[in-house]
Amino acid sequence: MKEILESAKLLKNEIIRFRRTIHENPEVGDHLPETTKFVMGKLREFGYDPKEICDSGIIATIKGEKPGKTFLLRADMDSLPVSEESSCEFKSHNGNMHACGHDLHTAMLLGAAKLLKQYEDQIEGTIKLVFQPDEEGFTGAKKMLDAGVLENPKVDAAMAMHVHSGSPSNMVLYSTGPSMAGCIRFRITVNGVGCHGAMPETGVDPINIAAHVYLSLQEIISREIAPAEPAVLTIGKFSGGDAPNIIPDKVIMEGTIRNVSKEVGEFIFKRLNEVATMTAKMFRGEAKVEELSSVPPLNNDKELAD
Repeated sequence: MKEILESAKLLKNEIIRFRRTIHENPEVGDHLPETTKFVMGKLREFGYDPKEICDSGIIATIKGEKPGKTFLLRADMDSLPVSEESSCEFKSHNGNMHACGHDLHTAMLLGAAKLLKQYEDQIEGTIKLVFQPDEEGFTGAKKMLDAGVLENPKVDAAMAMHVHSGSPSNMVLYSTGPSMAGCIRFRITVNGVGCHGAMPETGVDPINIAAHVYLSLQEIISREIAPAEPAVLTIGKFSGGDAPNIIPDKVIMEGTIRNVSKEVGEFIFKRLNEVATMTAKMFRGEAKVEELSSVPPLNNDKELAD
């Protein structure tokens, strides 16, 4: 193990170069052509035969001489639509930014790929390296699952890491059981009837309906979820109207549900739908609730984590 650690340390400067190249050229979403080209090029350089099993979803496997299980290592590659304001020499200039550390994750897994090749004869079983697009949009993992990322060979266990800027360097944090909240992104469209602001009785005010919906949704967490059960419901977007004297015909609200229990998340979304639609009906309008995307909570296997 000491020998492997020393070999890893020798890769430090190369991994830094990987990270800075990726950081300087961030791409958003599920189509990451330049990042995919860079990662697949490096994997081939190391001696792998990488496959793109879906758009920008990359896998590469390495098998040792000894039999054993299949272990998956995963990194995400996408960035965020954020303009970088740092002064570092490798900053992004394309309006996107690796503000969540995925450039680091990809660089680390490339470093692991090179290190594993050096010790290929000591591997027991198979290691599958996975580079995933669109973690931020919640679609990348699902597309790779649909494309068979856990098959051929069948994966027995998986591991991933995420950088954490709030912790001291050289410290690794982990937990067992529920470790990261699940998230449901949703949209509520409230439909009314537009009219002049001086004659509100001739229309149905969707802003008034949406305001009542917003306030009513707060009661789900405070009165329908146990105080010891972590859950958050947030409306981060509330949009409607173009003129100060005109009642619009539509308001759009978007938000997220965060939960460490999948069942609690499903319950909150169900109640959100009921509250929104019934509140809108009470005020002569209509409301439509859509799930935009979702990801379940992360539950770490205790034995594997330890």
